Amino acid sequence: QVQLEESGGALVQPGGSLRLSCAASGTDFKIYTMGWYRQSPGSQRTLVAALTGGGRTMYTESVVGRFTISRDFDTKMVYLEMNNLKPEDTAVYYCHADYMGWGATVFWGQGTQVTVSS
Repeated sequence: QVQLEESGGALVQPGGSLRLSCAASGTDFKIYTMGWYRQSPGSQRTLVAALTGGGRTMYTESVVGRFTISRDFDTKMVYLEMNNLKPEDTAVYYCHADYMGWGATVFWGQGTQVTVSS
């Protein structure tokens, strides 16, 4: 089983920045599509950003221009750089791995809390 471990969540003021990190274990990291999802209480878990092994990115519209997903193939780390944070960004953020990007074999991290509040 692939293991994913997120870190970096914190309490931050509106307009602030955070970088979330996801440490991935296992093999074939380069052929996984990696992603970040988020979930607020009472809401569905939704995709924030995704990054294929080939470098193609996807972002939900509300974070375009503010968030950047990246990965390091040597260290098997995935990052989500979040800038100009807004209260509506408050959620538990989850790292996600999708083998081949097909949606058939997926893995989740445990989540890290991001709270944006003044």
